[in-house]
Amino acid sequence: MNVVFEAPGPGQWALDRSHMPGGCTALVQELMSATEPTAMRRVFAELGAPVETMSVAFVHGHIYTRLRPLIAPDRPSAKSPPKWVLKLVVRVHPEMRRRARTAAHVFASAPWNAVIHDWHHGGRAAIVAGNLALQDVPIAQLDDAELMVHLRECWHNCLRNWEQHFWLHGYDLGPLGRFLYAAESWGVPADDLLSLLEGASPSTSGPAREGASIAALVRATGVEPATLDELRSLSTEIDAAVTAYLREREWVLFSRYDFDGLTLGERPDVVLGSILASAALDTTAQVQARTQVVRAAVPAKHHTEFDQLLASARDAMDLRDDNGPVTAEWPAGVVRRALLEVGARLVAAGRSDRRELAIELLPSELAATGVAELPDGNELQARADARGAQRLLAAPAVLGSPEAAPPLDVLPHALSQMVGAVQAVVRHLGMDGQVAASGLHGVGIGTRSVTAVARVAASPEDALDRLQPGEVLVVACTTPAYNLVLSLAGGIITAAGGPMSHAAVLARELGIPAVVGAHAALVMVPDGATVTIDPVAGTVSVLP
Repeated sequence: MNVVFEAPGPGQWALDRSHMPGGCTALVQELMSATEPTAMRRVFAELGAPVETMSVAFVHGHIYTRLRPLIAPDRPSAKSPPKWVLKLVVRVHPEMRRRARTAAHVFASAPWNAVIHDWHHGGRAAIVAGNLALQDVPIAQLDDAELMVHLRECWHNCLRNWEQHFWLHGYDLGPLGRFLYAAESWGVPADDLLSLLEGASPSTSGPAREGASIAALVRATGVEPATLDELRSLSTEIDAAVTAYLREREWVLFSRYDFDGLTLGERPDVVLGSILASAALDTTAQVQARTQVVRAAVPAKHHTEFDQLLASARDAMDLRDDNGPVTAEWPAGVVRRALLEVGARLVAAGRSDRRELAIELLPSELAATGVAELPDGNELQARADARGAQRLLAAPAVLGSPEAAPPLDVLPHALSQMVGAVQAVVRHLGMDGQVAASGLHGVGIGTRSVTAVARVAASPEDALDRLQPGEVLVVACTTPAYNLVLSLAGGIITAAGGPMSHAAVLARELGIPAVVGAHAALVMVPDGATVTIDPVAGTVSVLP
């Protein structure tokens, strides 16, 4: 069967390689479509960006996005009108005028500071409390009708928090985009700037710090536990520490954003290995030294601006990577928990042979009043097989006709700065549909080369099944929750993503050599081969 990829609407759509692989479940397709455009429409208006929203569409199970223009969004053109026409339009269009005023106010008032403050002073805690309340429900004790009610409550919690997740990104990515865009005029490479953000995300390095503390307690016993249960049994102190470690992590999706991803609690072997391999890392002195070198390369007249933008970007960095696990991967993991219980009851009733097939439910089927109303395992397996076939499709990087981006010099100053910041973020996240490198070249993270055995898999779960401490993890992309398991890895290679992708951030924070966006990594790196990662050159070499 010849599968044709067609643009899902007017304009040009970019494949988002850095967040979700192909073959997405119906549930996550609904979740993304219902939350990201709504949240981005709101935040773009609040920040004064001359963009309506980030549109989301799925084509044969692959996610595509488009920055939807504010003016004539459904009549895109590959050729820009004359500059004098554009200048006139942006100055007389009522909404463009309002956004220009808003953008100027945003740059003067820096509203992200208040958002970051609120996150650390009640906002985060409220979301955590909601997740825990659902996570603590004894679902095995619920009858079928009660279980379906609980599943819907988890689903609505997920919808609410995913919308918050994307809204927050306007305030954590905004300062990062400003920093990157301003530096383009200074002639400073983005990779140099982003390396200065290392150590700014304690939420990313938190699991490694806590794991290192537990590992120290284990070493003091002189015992090498083979299982997590054995580790827990070493002492009441260790058992309590592991319980605390898992309290807000057990049901966090760590391998992908979709409901077919695994949660940490489902893999006690990974928990054990991650804890025992954890090590605390302090790079403060190195980052300070790099900061002085980069600052010296910035024209002197921009030093004050550099200092302010760097400080703001570092403040935003922790929110960016705390945001994902708390508002996205954990709520989704709680939904998965409920789905697995639904699946277990289908198995118990003889209507399915695997509880995991419940993730194939359609959003409309969540309205069922009981498990007996749900499709049987044969139907759910057919859906899983269809997704598996979609995952193997070679999705084009872009769909639709090219759209001419308005030259920044036709925009009022505040709007041009805002557009430049948005474009910088999309580009450095690897969401613009462009393949910046080829083969085994990509963006290098770190300064230390590593040579080790590569563990390659199309799915992160498969890779982690076989990953041994010190080996190089090779996957399509990562999520922020990968910080829960990456202490096992000696290096990281991803096929997708840019210098601001989650894989890049995780590698910086955890001190792991990495090359991200090596487009052919899943094809050209054989599983089990010995590879060398050279992050300075941004290359991966397969050794004979």
